[in-house]
Amino acid sequence: MTFSIAARCTRTGQLGIGIATSSPVVGSRCVHVSREAAVAYQSVPDPRLGARTLQRVAQGGLPQQAIDEILRNDAWAGKRQIGIIDGSGRIAGFTGDLNVAWAGHLAGTDHIAQGNVLAGPEVVAAMSEAFAGCTDLDLAERLLLAIEAGRDAGGQIEGQTSSALQVHARDTFALVDLRVDLSDEPIAELRRIYDWYAPLIPFYARRADDPGVPRYKDYLREQGHLRSFAPRPPVTRGPKAGAR
Repeated sequence: MTFSIAARCTRTGQLGIGIATSSPVVGSRCVHVSREAAVAYQSVPDPRLGARTLQRVAQGGLPQQAIDEILRNDAWAGKRQIGIIDGSGRIAGFTGDLNVAWAGHLAGTDHIAQGNVLAGPEVVAAMSEAFAGCTDLDLAERLLLAIEAGRDAGGQIEGQTSSALQVHARDTFALVDLRVDLSDEPIAELRRIYDWYAPLIPFYARRADDPGVPRYKDYLREQGHLRSFAPRPPVTRGPKAGAR
């Protein structure tokens, strides 16, 4: 019950996934990204198999070979949906025949869009078109625009409950790793969080190498992203249980 896009930026080499679904906490189950590949493993996902698929591609396996290997001994292959892109831009997709309609995937230049329990094929088509139409933007922004387009084209027939956005660059940690685990409008909430966080993406990448950088609030002010950081009210606690 998910729609997603796994993609690569040819300009930066970044890899990432944007995803949304009608069930909660999608980011913990369906998103598998490293600096070598991105694997969106959904519908009825087994996170162990998703992680194994990513590992296989990261070790040099071709995306299609990784799908074939992981499904060969999977008794529930018909219920899986998998989209993969590796660091060289090679793509593979699979939509099992037991996915709930509408279900399917669509590969384009440097991306694969897929989904199940969707309003129709126009959802993945809108995602693909949105991604392809903004090559000048950062990968995280392009992925978010793509899932916004999928939502606006009808999204899931049951609506959306959770969403996630993850991007890896050349390091071992994620450049962007944002999640909305439970919301009536998870993609809108993901957009709100991303827009707030986007100016800090280079800050946290830099701080990993230079712990002497200013605090993030000072960094934002220095970069012209002025924000009001009002002091939090003190926490008041009542007497402990049994106190007299």
